[in-house]
Amino acid sequence: MPYDPRPSLEHATRWWWIRHAPVPLHRHEIYGSRDVDCDTSDAAAFAALAADLPPDAVWYVSHLRRTRQTAQAIGGQGYDLPELISTPEIGEQDFGELHGRRHVEEEARRDDPFVGFWPASPLADIPGGEKFDDLCRRIRGFVEARNARHAGRDVVCVAHAGPILAALRLALNLDAASTVAFYVSPLSVTRIHHYASVPEGGPRYRVFSVATPTNGRNG
Repeated sequence: MPYDPRPSLEHATRWWWIRHAPVPLHRHEIYGSRDVDCDTSDAAAFAALAADLPPDAVWYVSHLRRTRQTAQAIGGQGYDLPELISTPEIGEQDFGELHGRRHVEEEARRDDPFVGFWPASPLADIPGGEKFDDLCRRIRGFVEARNARHAGRDVVCVAHAGPILAALRLALNLDAASTVAFYVSPLSVTRIHHYASVPEGGPRYRVFSVATPTNGRNG
């Protein structure tokens, strides 16, 4: 019998993390947890998502409107959206006093080795904001609670780059420095399964795709 590398889907909670659509009006600045609009004009990308996403899933969006706009655009291309559950738990990292600064100016000021990988060092405190480790603890709490609540179901989260990185960190047991090595593009899908029935010592998560782009122009 051919080897099937996947544990039984019957026991998996299947996570589909989608990063919101692009934010062209603010792409040159750090916007983080600011509530800004996204561009939902790429019909091909949203049609691809509508065709690929599982039916009968539980859907979460963050409290920032660009995630709801993205979800509604997917629904506009034929996906039968359920109620969208909004929660600040999957909001983007709060960059505090860095909000509104231009990326090029902030990168010129920095001397840490993560320039170009994340708007701020994942190891640093953020003046008036949230440290990357705090974001990761927030996402861990959210994911672990929903693994129990939605065991065996598909869970779609329309969120942000930071929370998706945090979900990968949890799944792969990474440190903060390694986590920001992933690039999460707008409208990409990251798929992670959680298995509650794995024996002690075995991996509880399996990553099926990381930031896989859609077929639209923004992938």
